[in-house]
Amino acid sequence: MIEAIIFDMDGTLFQTNSILELSLEDAFQRLRELQLWNDATPIDKYREIMGVPLPQVWETLLPLHSIEVREAMDAYFLERLIENINNGKGALYPHTQEMLAELKNMSCSIFIASNGLSPYLKAIVEYYHLDKWITETFSITQIHTLNKTDLVRTIIKKYKISSGAVVGDRLSDIQAAKANGLLSVGCNFDFAKPEELSKADRVINDLRELTAVLT
Repeated sequence: MIEAIIFDMDGTLFQTNSILELSLEDAFQRLRELQLWNDATPIDKYREIMGVPLPQVWETLLPLHSIEVREAMDAYFLERLIENINNGKGALYPHTQEMLAELKNMSCSIFIASNGLSPYLKAIVEYYHLDKWITETFSITQIHTLNKTDLVRTIIKKYKISSGAVVGDRLSDIQAAKANGLLSVGCNFDFAKPEELSKADRVINDLRELTAVLT
């Protein structure tokens, strides 16, 4: 049995799309009120880049706006995401908690390595009481490179992990696993792309499949 499992959060354990459109609409409505945006909210464009660090999100969605505006929207968007989580408008993927409990009972150490910001991740962990199973949650903002491969390497070094797997829905998760000598498990969920999942060692369509894949 693998000793450590490193999970992505968005699109892997947490159904980000449950609060994504709502929070993004709030952010762009704020821009409209400030007379800095006149078009529809670019939700489809965001879905295409889902999983990248938030600063890159705003560079993509607001390429013609100033850094100050992007930073302000980044902060406001984060506020809206957290409020929507705390109001119960988000959701974990089916069977997340049962799967985590099963892995914990099998003496697996469980970690989160996410491109999300720390306050956002903390809100999810606290609202759904995931700290019962998760050893530590790591945000991409904890390392200066903002690179998922480096973030996973940080976890491996801190906890002296010799065997493990990275479970996620995007290419950055798969690359992070392979670069660090870990098993890569792709999640064929909402934001996953077939061309990216094809590079994973294993692919699952439901979190209930994970235990069998790991053993």
